[in-house]
Amino acid sequence: MEAVNYKGTNKMIFGIVFGVLTFWLFAQAMVNIVPAVQADLGVELGTLNIAISLTSLFSGMFIVVAGGMADRLGRKKITYVGLVLSVIGSLLLVLAQGSVLLIIGRVLQGLSAACIMPATIALMKAYFEGAERQRALSYWSIGSWGGSGITSFAGGAIATYMGWKWIFIFSIIFALLAMWLIKDVPESKAKTTGKFRFDYGGLGIFIVTMLAINIFITQGAELGWTSLTTLILAAVSIVGVIVFIYYEGKRKNALIDFKLFKNKAYTGATVSNFLLNAVAGTLIVANTYVQVGRGFTAFQSGLLSLGYLAAVLSMIRVGEKLMQRTGAKKPMVWGSLITLIGVSVMALTFLPDLLYTIIVFVGFILFGLGLGMYATPSTDTAVSTTPDDKVGEASGIYKMASSLGNAFGIAISATVYSTVNTVSSVHVSGTVGIITNVIFAALSLISILILVPNAVEKNKK
Repeated sequence: MEAVNYKGTNKMIFGIVFGVLTFWLFAQAMVNIVPAVQADLGVELGTLNIAISLTSLFSGMFIVVAGGMADRLGRKKITYVGLVLSVIGSLLLVLAQGSVLLIIGRVLQGLSAACIMPATIALMKAYFEGAERQRALSYWSIGSWGGSGITSFAGGAIATYMGWKWIFIFSIIFALLAMWLIKDVPESKAKTTGKFRFDYGGLGIFIVTMLAINIFITQGAELGWTSLTTLILAAVSIVGVIVFIYYEGKRKNALIDFKLFKNKAYTGATVSNFLLNAVAGTLIVANTYVQVGRGFTAFQSGLLSLGYLAAVLSMIRVGEKLMQRTGAKKPMVWGSLITLIGVSVMALTFLPDLLYTIIVFVGFILFGLGLGMYATPSTDTAVSTTPDDKVGEASGIYKMASSLGNAFGIAISATVYSTVNTVSSVHVSGTVGIITNVIFAALSLISILILVPNAVEKNKK
């Protein structure tokens, strides 16, 4: 139960943003420093890729669990657990001399992310109301949606000029700062009756299913989409989802309360969030295409997406203001539509070099503008329409949709690009790979139009 008279402060907001940024420092920056880590620790590339993917895997598997535990045990407590795990995980990477501490550290960082993301959203809802909550969620979105871009560039600069381990020293500093800044925030938890019984059976089914889905998505292309292993993984994924839904439907203290999806606004926000995050596949296809098909260096392809980062960061507060004027649905629709247009123009690979470079740069800006406009209205819709005693769990599902959408989109886009590339030119494969993401954006737009009501009903305390 939260302190009745406590009102959220800017200090609390910055503490939470630092907590979100510490996640991005170890999640995103790791992708950019593969050669440096490999040379320093002497680990094989395959081992390093597994270590990188473990964070998103463990985050995806436990984010709903952590969100539900935050509701029951305390949202501030679970945020602190996440920040402590972040410090320990980052410290293990700083001390790593080989693969063992690296892998353990990455697992702890994944668990840290699972705790931090839903618990901090739940704290925002608990201690902010109306326009102030929307402002707070805007800053959360800047840390979350913009954090990946900020830490990608910051991580590269830190690794180049100070050494890659300094990224994780900064991660520790941010986590400690976050803990200090939110120390005065009162505990917040759901009002519950009866003894809390953890759903271990549901957790077991969920972990097996999530493992199968994650391995299927991330390793399917390498294993071969028609191989026996991949087909078994697909079967386990489908059967696991069916069994999990059936099992949870009969549980009183279910791991995931599927009644949340009876709320069309929440379902629309979550489904569109999954699909719009899947558009992240554009980044891998466009960056690969301009390097292979147009002769860009990795640095030059990185510069092309600078406009994307600036646009996301600048539009998040604009999306918040638009929502306050028009309601949540319109900026969500506009954001998805602008993203759709931005990604569509990047598919024009038949254009000559200079014109295509300009088009891609503009496309990335539109992509960022659309995501930035969508971010806060979508998050606010998911949070504000959820019962107070389920907000941590609901936030966990919403953020899991982001992670799965991102992984799904990247895997599908990369597979489409490489498959078409074996039978056609690099230009055709670039077009088809990007059109895959246009479809994701279109489906996101359709889900908003169908599911999100024009006037979103807020959950009253």
